[in-house]
Amino acid sequence: MLSISDIFSEGGPFQRELPGFLPRPQQQTMAESIAEAIDANEIFVAEAGTGTGKTFAYLVPAMLSGKKVIISTGTKNLQDQLFFKDMPVVRKTLGVPVDVALLKGRSNYLCHHRLDQLLESGRLKQKEQVADLQSIKRWSRQTQMGDIGELTTVSENSPLWYKVTSTADNCLGLDCNRIDDCFLYQARRRAQEADILVINHHLLFADMALKDEGFGELLPGANAYIIDEAHQLPETATQFFGTSLSTNQLLELARDTVAEALSEASDDRSLRNASDQLEKAVHDLRLAFPRELTRAPWQELNQDNRLQAAIEEVGQCLVELNARLEPMAARGKGLDSCARRGAELSLRFEALTGPVPEATIHWFETHSRSVSIHFTPLDVDELFHAQIDNRAASWIFTSATLAVGEHFEHFTDRLGIPEAKTALWDSPFDYPRQAVLFVPKGLPEPSSFNYTRELVEQALPLIKLSGGRTFMLFTSHRALQEAAEMLAGQIDYPLLIQGSLPRGALLERFRELGNAVLLGTGSFWEGVDVRGEALSCVIIDKLPFASPGDPILKARIDSMREGGGNPFMEFQLPQAVISLKQGVGRLIRDVNDRGVMMIGDPRLVNKPYGRVFLDSLPAMTKTREFEVVERFFRYREQLANKQVEQAS
Repeated sequence: MLSISDIFSEGGPFQRELPGFLPRPQQQTMAESIAEAIDANEIFVAEAGTGTGKTFAYLVPAMLSGKKVIISTGTKNLQDQLFFKDMPVVRKTLGVPVDVALLKGRSNYLCHHRLDQLLESGRLKQKEQVADLQSIKRWSRQTQMGDIGELTTVSENSPLWYKVTSTADNCLGLDCNRIDDCFLYQARRRAQEADILVINHHLLFADMALKDEGFGELLPGANAYIIDEAHQLPETATQFFGTSLSTNQLLELARDTVAEALSEASDDRSLRNASDQLEKAVHDLRLAFPRELTRAPWQELNQDNRLQAAIEEVGQCLVELNARLEPMAARGKGLDSCARRGAELSLRFEALTGPVPEATIHWFETHSRSVSIHFTPLDVDELFHAQIDNRAASWIFTSATLAVGEHFEHFTDRLGIPEAKTALWDSPFDYPRQAVLFVPKGLPEPSSFNYTRELVEQALPLIKLSGGRTFMLFTSHRALQEAAEMLAGQIDYPLLIQGSLPRGALLERFRELGNAVLLGTGSFWEGVDVRGEALSCVIIDKLPFASPGDPILKARIDSMREGGGNPFMEFQLPQAVISLKQGVGRLIRDVNDRGVMMIGDPRLVNKPYGRVFLDSLPAMTKTREFEVVERFFRYREQLANKQVEQAS
């Protein structure tokens, strides 16, 4: 058998089989380190700069290990890329008989029972939804996997998807009469049998924090866990180790009770009446919260008499519905499921509107038609470390953005793994030649009311110099909209605005146009890969410090201060550094890419902590002079022309 060194080396199988593959010492060393960690059941944290090839660097040792491996990544899109694109290439190149499987959360799989229920009820009023339902019905007879992402003719945001997929609340589990052809059940069975399983972080933590009553534990046991895009892990852990309840869950209980009663207890009107009363009380509860969309500490509202009355009314309606459901549960599996849900939701609602447990953040978030209430742990380090202790396995955490400077403490301390081995591999790209970091002069402080206007004025010459081909990344939707209004009449290039199309469609349009300017916020700061001429400039408006008004961040800041710590240096700054590294990573995606990174925020150069950001970024050529940027683009154009001449 070839060694890992041989596999990645000059003349090795990857270079023989994959056109354009270039051996990289960073990739080879990273793969060897991961192989050692898997073999020794170690905890290993590895940052690999853009272009290292970290996916192959962990897939090769995973496939050669002979162990059961679970690979978790950040999003469903990355899951699909890993499973359908990267893994087949590596498996074929290595020639190893490894059985692989893909598993997503239950909301990604069509539920036959829910589809049958919707078709029988005929509760659709809009023509578009009726047409979409027929498309889903036809697709349901053809699909092998039941992954709703396969059906691209129905919008991913269609409310129908929620009606034809299940939740942990409404799934009938092994009692379902469609269990034999259940897509979720089949996917989980394949997951149990596979040598390597690809999941996402939400599913990983759902398995840790929730025991899915219908199927037991979500995931099989494993000998090794490889966590890609690991920088997202602390926030995902915070979400799943807490407790939450949305008013939508209560509305769904009421509506599902009505639907199940129609088929299993049509002679009894009491369930319909109790469900209607709960639905009305839940709507009144939403009206008792602020109308605007917000996230805020619970204590801001818990003295509000109107809110307290609305909470009491919802609680009483839940008690009444549960009292009606209990004697009806024996009439059918659907009503039995509703009875169990009602009892659980009643207990959760009572807990979330009652006393707050120690070391817990109590907060709420309002949406246009709903509100969610949350208990979030102040820290997750002990909770996460306990999960690792319960699994006798190796744990590999990797991302392009885990370290602050050359230090990993911010990541390892938050997850309770200070004993982890760490390593950092810089990008193999020639950043001093491929990229310029431009911090313009003359911009006001970011808190200035006219900051975004001044930023756009500074950005316009750069956008024109780049011929469009620009990402503008913002730290707020308000700044994005202000910039969009300004740019609409001042540039001759196509303007693409986040929210005007689905994220994937916007990116595809950006690539096709070749000279567009795309404006985006959070979701465009990471997981976006545009190579070549189409993206030549990235403009970031501000250093991405999280809003200190966020209830979770505010509680952590207060706790750190009370403990004598420095929350800015120990928490807020490292978080912002990692976020900025993600945004900067959008620019250079290939060995042949060249471009300019403009960061408008003057704090990068006039505040002492700016050096922490700069020391964490790739070694780009740095300048504050626009003339240097102009020379870079002229040289870039000359180089491109020379390459065209040589090719012809």
